[in-house]
Parts: sequence; structure tokens; C-alpha cells
Amino acid sequence: MIMPTKHTHFSESLLGFGGYLLKKLDSKRTIDSLWNEYQKDLSNKHFTAKHNFDNFLLTLVFLHSVGAIEERGGGVVKCN
Repeated sequence: MIMPTKHTHFSESLLGFGGYLLKKLDSKRTIDSLWNEYQKDLSNKHFTAKHNFDNFLLTLVFLHSVGAIEERGGGVVKCN
């Protein structure tokens, strides 16, 4: 589920979802605003794979564990 496989599209994997979330983190964002932005993009068909909130949190944990994001001042920011 983290990596795409023969039967899992890139957008359905946590890695693909993480790439999408990183693009949305151009400035500090709250978890709620990031989730709401994803829901809006999903309904407007700007992102093709449907993820639940558990996958959303797992993706954030994954991104944090590889050093791509960090928590700062009650929000999430992209690491440089």
C-alpha cells in the first residue's frame, strides 16, 4: 500500500498520495485544511484516487518519518 504495485496505481498508494499532499504544502497548513482541500479536489476530480482519513493520517506519518514534513506551531510544513 505504501508503494505502487502491479495492481495498485500510483495515486492509490501512500507514496502517490504523499506527493499530492506535498504539492499542497506551499505554506503552513492545518490537518483540517489539508483534508478539506483533498476532499474538494477529489469531488472536482483533480485527484483520482479516493483515500479515507486513516490513509490520510498514515500518509502524513510516512512523510514525517522520511523527513519530508514536520509539525510547527500547530500546523504541518514541508521540510527544505
